[in-house]
Amino acid sequence: MSAAACQKVRIELGERSYDVLIGPGLLARPDSYAQLPRGGSAIIVTNTTVGPLYAQPLRQALAPAYRHVQQVELPDGEAHKDWPTLNRIFDALLTGGFDRRTVLFALGGGVIGDLTGFAAACYMRGVPFVQVPTTLLAQVDSSVGGKTAINHPLGKNMIGAFYQPLRVVADTDVLKTLPRREIAAGLAEVIKYGPIADAGFLDWIEAHLGELAGGEPSALAHAVRRSCEIKAQVVGQDEREAGLRAILNFGHTFGHAIEAGLGYGEWLHGEAVGCGMVMAAELSRRMGLVDAAWVARLTALIERAGLPIRGPALGPDRYLELMRHDKKAEGGELRFVVIEAPGRAAVRPASDALVREVVLACTA
Repeated sequence: MSAAACQKVRIELGERSYDVLIGPGLLARPDSYAQLPRGGSAIIVTNTTVGPLYAQPLRQALAPAYRHVQQVELPDGEAHKDWPTLNRIFDALLTGGFDRRTVLFALGGGVIGDLTGFAAACYMRGVPFVQVPTTLLAQVDSSVGGKTAINHPLGKNMIGAFYQPLRVVADTDVLKTLPRREIAAGLAEVIKYGPIADAGFLDWIEAHLGELAGGEPSALAHAVRRSCEIKAQVVGQDEREAGLRAILNFGHTFGHAIEAGLGYGEWLHGEAVGCGMVMAAELSRRMGLVDAAWVARLTALIERAGLPIRGPALGPDRYLELMRHDKKAEGGELRFVVIEAPGRAAVRPASDALVREVVLACTA
């Protein structure tokens, strides 16, 4: 595999370290899966949208290394990131008699990646898995770092495990088949990295947003690589979110409340995060950390990306109720990722009264 065709970002986690491979045409290449466990069985976990497009090329790429390749096709959408759908993976593993040598391949977006990773973490107390993300959001965020989970009606991603993949294979060619809405949702997670860690990257995103939104391959490849580099730096220092890693959740506390409050799947995750970043930026302003001009700049960028900038009118009480189930809440105190300065984030507590002000200012 030529250096020009494939870029690598290393996630340094000691014995759990792995590579993120980024480039065109990687999904169907057998050498993308070189030096993984071989000789046993493989299960491709995908969904009804992605499976018909990419499962067969992946099966062919895996066939030389595995004596048996099976496919599990799940329903598509965030609404299915739940116990019944997770059990469909376990059903396939158990009825097929799959053992600890089995490798799971998560072929899809963030929902498939989270479900497959959680199943791999649990089955026989841990079997290996590989992420093959097919959405921009999954390539720049959810496939990297080992967070796996399912949703509960009371809170998003509240039931899960930290469990690292053996590899991430991010084929940028698959992004060509994404609807514009999915590209926009992925751009929310790309934009996130600028305010929290790299003000220069935010400048680059502003300058190249038209190319990114239009699916221009070289711009998307750079966005994926830089996003993964930033996430690698953070995860390498704080794998289990004891401190620093929480900054990756900029906009997510508000965003997760929107998703749970509307019903999972009504808004895409990236749409909720985009709006959540506007709300978190406004919270940062009201804390005296950034000025109104910077909030306006970020809000304009998020709107240009095709993302909502005003939250649904659930009411402040409902937002507060939902946010108390956020993993950053401690002892009933709400804590948020805020921007201390462009390119630098921190987690800080916020009073209910202040959060109410933000919700009222930022919702329809």
